[in-house]
Amino acid sequence: MDHDLSPAAAVVRDHLAARFPARELTVLPATQGPIYERVPGLHMIRLAPTREEGGWLYVTAGLWDATQHHGHGLEFVLLAPDHDPRHIETLTMTAYYHAAGGSFALDHGHTVPIGRPWIRGSACRFLVVSLPYLWGPSLEMCSLPEGHARILWLLPITRAERNFKHKHGLEALEQKLEAARIAPSDPCRKSVIPGWWQRMRRATAA
Repeated sequence: MDHDLSPAAAVVRDHLAARFPARELTVLPATQGPIYERVPGLHMIRLAPTREEGGWLYVTAGLWDATQHHGHGLEFVLLAPDHDPRHIETLTMTAYYHAAGGSFALDHGHTVPIGRPWIRGSACRFLVVSLPYLWGPSLEMCSLPEGHARILWLLPITRAERNFKHKHGLEALEQKLEAARIAPSDPCRKSVIPGWWQRMRRATAA
């Protein structure tokens, strides 16, 4: 499906191939549905894990074309423990949400509800738009002939973590996540912020 990529999306694909030369790269379509009314050329880039780098990477390609302003726009990366169409669905939903514009447009520090666990059995039902710390600026900044695409990380978080971020800010949440040494792609990871039921249990025990 590479021939269907827009020129900008093809640059994003080549940027990912250069950043992750050992990972097998596959171009996939977005989940079928109304996304093509807002982002006609949306595709997904899937990068397989290697012995050195675990986890599957899913990256949007073509979102920039529909949402850029003066040559500057976003693409998103999601780190997952497996290859599953659910991750393409999650990115498609996020792209559709972002492409609505206005108050729905996403940026660094924003959160977006998934509407379901990001992986079955996970307590994480939200995504926070974070810097791609695991891969650095060499992934984040993708130069295009007409501007640049900024690739930001969609990190799954719990409702309690989302509420904590809204109250204390993204940096405070990131400090909590770093201190807990979370495995970002672990669907069974515990929330670093106690939920209301945990607070009640502690209060009862006290």
